[in-house]
Amino acid sequence: MPLHLAVFATTPLELLSFLLSVATVWLNIRQSHWGWLFAIISSATYGLVFYGSRLYGDMGLQLVFIAVSVFGWYQWLHGDDSHDKLPVTALSARGRWLAAGAWLAGFALLAWFLKSYTDTDVPNSDGFLTAGSLVGQLLLSRKKIENWHVWIIVDVLYVGLYLHKHLMLTAILYAIFVGMAVIGLRTWSGDTHTGGRRLAME
Repeated sequence: MPLHLAVFATTPLELLSFLLSVATVWLNIRQSHWGWLFAIISSATYGLVFYGSRLYGDMGLQLVFIAVSVFGWYQWLHGDDSHDKLPVTALSARGRWLAAGAWLAGFALLAWFLKSYTDTDVPNSDGFLTAGSLVGQLLLSRKKIENWHVWIIVDVLYVGLYLHKHLMLTAILYAIFVGMAVIGLRTWSGDTHTGGRRLAME
């Protein structure tokens, strides 16, 4: 059943996903490992929302997010060399090039797949943002500060995509995410001295 909020309509499932996602990013900013639990739940609910909107790349991304969230949860608790809590670190120059290359390669593969095997009307934008989200999530799982740079880019572009798909509440969510990613970047910047520089994508 649709819900009418202000001047736009949404659904109970989209509203629930909205609230869970905001809680997820807020916990990520605070470096709370419980954010991964909220990430798992919100990914499951948003997978259903995206299926209904024929955003198959984003739908499949939620399944990957669930798997990466389990990995990230472990990493944040036991992921450094001494099996202690993972510190915030920065990518090396090589790591940044690897991340950029992975994003472009993922975009090419996903866009081709979406064009060839689905009925989506936005294969390029869906593929590009899905690939970027995967890179951002992997960097987040290793507490690399560059994850916030990726999320700022991705979230800005997602606002336009979700407006195009008439997912108004989700577009508002991603606009909020842009601001939260900026806050996350500033908050984590004070912690990078704790762990030195370490390559995330080895």
